[in-house]
Amino acid sequence: MLTFVGLGLYDECSITIEGRDAIDSADRVFAEFYTSYLAGTTVADLEAFHDVEIEVRDRAGTERDPVPVLDAAREDRTAFLVGGDPMISTTHVDLRLRAHEERIDTRVVHGTTAQTAASSLTGLQNYRFGKATTLPFAYGSGGVPESVLGVIAGNRERGLHTLCYLDIEAEREAYMSAADAASRLADALEDSDGNDTGDASSETLAVGIARAGSSEPLVRADRLSMLASTDFGDPLHLLVIPGDLHHLEAEALETLAGAPTDLL
Repeated sequence: MLTFVGLGLYDECSITIEGRDAIDSADRVFAEFYTSYLAGTTVADLEAFHDVEIEVRDRAGTERDPVPVLDAAREDRTAFLVGGDPMISTTHVDLRLRAHEERIDTRVVHGTTAQTAASSLTGLQNYRFGKATTLPFAYGSGGVPESVLGVIAGNRERGLHTLCYLDIEAEREAYMSAADAASRLADALEDSDGNDTGDASSETLAVGIARAGSSEPLVRADRLSMLASTDFGDPLHLLVIPGDLHHLEAEALETLAGAPTDLL
């Protein structure tokens, strides 16, 4: 049996009771932290909290060499731990399908996701979000990929909100900040609008979210240019580009995130 367990968003306490029970009953426990990361804890803390030994797999060990995990699941009750919810990433869907090909039973224990947290913390209605996107670290020219701009543009045309996941590079412990993301998107949206004055980007409302799932999350709504100079503190961060706002959403952004009234 291979049980995928979502650890939630922030630390060792973010897991559900069902998830903790699944770990308690496992003979072997694996984990990966390159698709997501619990900023408020460490592997050692997780091991101490659950009184287990956790075998951490890197990207290659999960995606290109899943045999040790599958072999363990074939013989023993095996848990595979993932930040957030296990099946948000295609990496884990692929591993689950491989298990089924090997006739290994699987189970999913869900955890809180960044997507639901973004809606809950901002007051933006979940069903008014469109397609999400991931902003990668800048390489080469440092520009924002057209695929990212296309998702934002498509959602804005339909009046929908865009959740931007921000890149993680676990190997070098690098986590994109909401301020960096806002700065890059401000420049990119200006260029995509063909506006040399910066007016389009400076008037784009965005919401930065830091440490969702912690006891002290930070949520700030403002122009992209203002968020670019905001200190959001420790990771992990998210950025939301709102679409058309229902009056209740506008009130929530003003009250909960300090959004300027002239942008609502």
